[in-house]
Amino acid sequence: MADWKNLDELTAYKELEKLSPVDLKTVMAGESGAERVKNCSIPMAEGLAYNYAAKAVDGRITDQLEKLAAEAQLAEKFEELYNGAVINTGEKRLVLHHLTRGQLGKPVMADGVDKRAFYKEQQERIAEFADKVHKGEITNAAGEKFTTVVQIGIGGSDLGPRAMYLALENWAKKTGNFRMEAKFISNVDPDDAAAVLASTDVAHAIFVLVSKSGTTLETLTNQSFVMDALRKQGLDPAKHMIAVTSETSPLASSKDYLAAFYMDDYIGGRYSSTSAVGGAVLSLAFGPEVFAQFLDGAASEDKLAAEKDPKKNAAMMDALIGVYERNVLGYPATAVLPYSQALSRFPAHLQQLDMESNGKSVNRFGDPVSYVTGPIIFGEPGTNGQHSFYQLLHQGKTIVPLQFVGFRKSQIGTDVVIQDTTSQQKLCANVAAQIVAFACGKQDENRNKNFEGGRPSSIIIGDQLTPASLGALLAHFENKVMFQGFLWNVNSFDQEGVQLGKVLAKRVLAHDTEGALQVYSRLLEI
Repeated sequence: MADWKNLDELTAYKELEKLSPVDLKTVMAGESGAERVKNCSIPMAEGLAYNYAAKAVDGRITDQLEKLAAEAQLAEKFEELYNGAVINTGEKRLVLHHLTRGQLGKPVMADGVDKRAFYKEQQERIAEFADKVHKGEITNAAGEKFTTVVQIGIGGSDLGPRAMYLALENWAKKTGNFRMEAKFISNVDPDDAAAVLASTDVAHAIFVLVSKSGTTLETLTNQSFVMDALRKQGLDPAKHMIAVTSETSPLASSKDYLAAFYMDDYIGGRYSSTSAVGGAVLSLAFGPEVFAQFLDGAASEDKLAAEKDPKKNAAMMDALIGVYERNVLGYPATAVLPYSQALSRFPAHLQQLDMESNGKSVNRFGDPVSYVTGPIIFGEPGTNGQHSFYQLLHQGKTIVPLQFVGFRKSQIGTDVVIQDTTSQQKLCANVAAQIVAFACGKQDENRNKNFEGGRPSSIIIGDQLTPASLGALLAHFENKVMFQGFLWNVNSFDQEGVQLGKVLAKRVLAHDTEGALQVYSRLLEI
């Protein structure tokens, strides 16, 4: 059994704090910088590689991080997790999202069920359903094919699947794998559902309602909004809806749905893109074969994350460097900067994944911790971000570590030459330039044009964004967040911080208010 200790109780961490910091500008300059770029790369699955040359670490620090990983038993804790230990201590649950894409260790039994077999069964049911929709064997009441799929969900039921759909939409169109357009309704703001419905041929749309508990207020409200719109067009909502929920939820046996596909409490919402939550919408949009490729990429990266040596384990090294930056160097945030328009919503997904998982102030046993934990996560695709918030990143007083993602080839495979270079070459040139500019800076007598440099970054580089490489990329960040939670000794798999606002909102709607809550309610005319 692994030994769970707070970060500041670990001898390796105390020794890490004593090491003098690295002058990033010096080590990244000239030939030494060139050698670092060549030597600081860790292979990932599906042709990806994690390069940390522009991070403020050297051999002394990475050696100490290796000792920290060993003392914190990161590999052993991961092994316990995927073999079915109760890692989610807050809710006393197993953590099994890795099982949705493969078997890393021994079979995991829970509730008298082989959970890998259960998840695989749901994938097969979804694949069969999607195939029937695509072949026209499952149709609307008029016997016509569905052409659009609309997911109704919020949080992890929206952010991950939406990001994955957008990441693969152009790839699917280019490769002939595009089956149905997907749209998403998440916000309880009626303008969200109204806008989606206004642009959708609802008579040929199939709606996927995602709620594990079957009681999520925003999701059920949006379901009612959609059902009302269907009825107004003379359509039977039960012929246009499927559910993704738990077997014990009120949605599971409801006659309001064409079919119900199941997940369980061992899959957290923000970790659910590889479960039925992402599987239904992605299989309908692109075909079950594409979703299977996505799962294979994630499974391949999970296997690499089981490696004990952080110098061969990209997710573990990424996590260790992140903790060093957060707790030793004192950096409060991390910017996620994909140089790929297809990943436009990937930073938003990672924002939830990271901040909902590790935004904690007590350890996994409920005791307060004396150190900072998860960073603030934000980001936008490059080059858009360069014309937005990069000004602060380059010349502001706050140093923000940067996490770039880049691909050598675009998804569309075609391009145009303008001023002797293609658009993709310009994109790649920008990310290369930004890494060096942030690290090395530029001296100028005009202080307004002076760049201090010393801004650390890493980059994940791949050949092209495909379903398999997207799966590997997703798994990398899920495992990074997991390892950081282990290091901080927090429970990365509950989210009590989202509950209080929900409780108070219900009181407002029931007019059970007093004090400031009552006044705010009146100001908003509730």
